[in-house]
Amino acid sequence: MKTLYFLLLFSCYSCAEAQDISALFEQLDPSVVTIEVTEYKIKDQQVTSSGGLGSGVIISSDGLIMTASHVVEFANEVRVKLQNGTSFKADVLSSSSAADVALLKLRSVPPNLQAVKMGESKTSKIGEQVMIIGAPLGLEHSLSVGYISRKMSKNMLTNGEMAGFIQTDASINHGNSGGPMLNMKGELIGIVSFILSQSGGFEGLGFAVDIDTAKKTLFDVNSFWTGFDGLFLSEGLAGILNTPQKSGVLVQRITPNSFADNIGLKPGLVQGEIFGQKLWLGGDIILSIQGLSCNAPHDLGNIKKQIENLKEGDQVLIEILRKGEVLVLEASFSN
Repeated sequence: MKTLYFLLLFSCYSCAEAQDISALFEQLDPSVVTIEVTEYKIKDQQVTSSGGLGSGVIISSDGLIMTASHVVEFANEVRVKLQNGTSFKADVLSSSSAADVALLKLRSVPPNLQAVKMGESKTSKIGEQVMIIGAPLGLEHSLSVGYISRKMSKNMLTNGEMAGFIQTDASINHGNSGGPMLNMKGELIGIVSFILSQSGGFEGLGFAVDIDTAKKTLFDVNSFWTGFDGLFLSEGLAGILNTPQKSGVLVQRITPNSFADNIGLKPGLVQGEIFGQKLWLGGDIILSIQGLSCNAPHDLGNIKKQIENLKEGDQVLIEILRKGEVLVLEASFSN
């Protein structure tokens, strides 16, 4: 009799949980969009085009949308398809390959656009249930549910900090990229980024860049840190690249006309892969900033604090390794 009672109790609980998730999905789904991209190439004097598909999430009623950087980074044309089937052209306002996040803006904003509520990923806990909504394998507005299985930082430097990621066992496949990770309060806590897989399909290891990293990357305007993306070198990578210290920051990308560009930092030129890590090679390796070494992740926090305390006109000194030679770049700080 007791066994029957517990089975009935568990059945009722499972039913209630399913109903809660179903109601939450209906509430949130209008904020999820499908991103359609077109890339044009010229080959043998002929123009060819190819298409790609990803997901995104509306974050403001005036047409701002978050997605993954890799969904739109090579796109010549971006279209955003809403839940009701209508489609609108969009422009990429900003993008960071290091954090794998991008911000889009609809060229024409329809009325009653429903935006998702922003959460804080720092308060999310391992074991917490999450929802993923997107277009896996082109199946638009599909739902998957799972749990946060790990929180981690990746060795990509963005906005002066290591990019944070949330690991989940919620099913993620091609087409989910750029879609939202949502908690059970209906808050946005991550943007779907990548999976780890030997088969090419989902194997229980999916990752979303946490929303705190995404917000800092896309909205915190700081002329020094937003000027470049970098890869924090492990001791092994630093040794392969003959860095004269146990680590450093390999510059990956430079924003034109930014402080990093004006001081003379050089980005990577050739894409390669070392120890399974995809990276751009040939760019400067930052050894120290303001005399503080880039040897360990906590050094970056100290450097960021010092940079943030600089006043207009203060001198910025960046020690770099370029083509085997240690150089010091110098410029006056400006916001």
